[in-house]
Amino acid sequence: MSIAAGFFVDWDGNARSMLDPGGGYLCETDPGARYVAITTKGGTLVHEGTFYKSVSDIEKAGIKAPLVAGAHPWGRREDGF
Repeated sequence: MSIAAGFFVDWDGNARSMLDPGGGYLCETDPGARYVAITTKGGTLVHEGTFYKSVSDIEKAGIKAPLVAGAHPWGRREDGF
């Protein structure tokens, strides 16, 4: 897998840039398989998603996901995050 520019949808339904996923996480992708792995810096897998080249591609798939910056928190306080 490699690091690539693109987008994915997180577990809260937000679109995030793979270059700035936030939460201290890293992204690896297989663009051919349209697969994204979101991991901790230690390599623990925390989320898997679909790779989209652009936010427009997310919208074309019928997904309504607001684009958030990396500073936007993952999860909610009531969920323990």
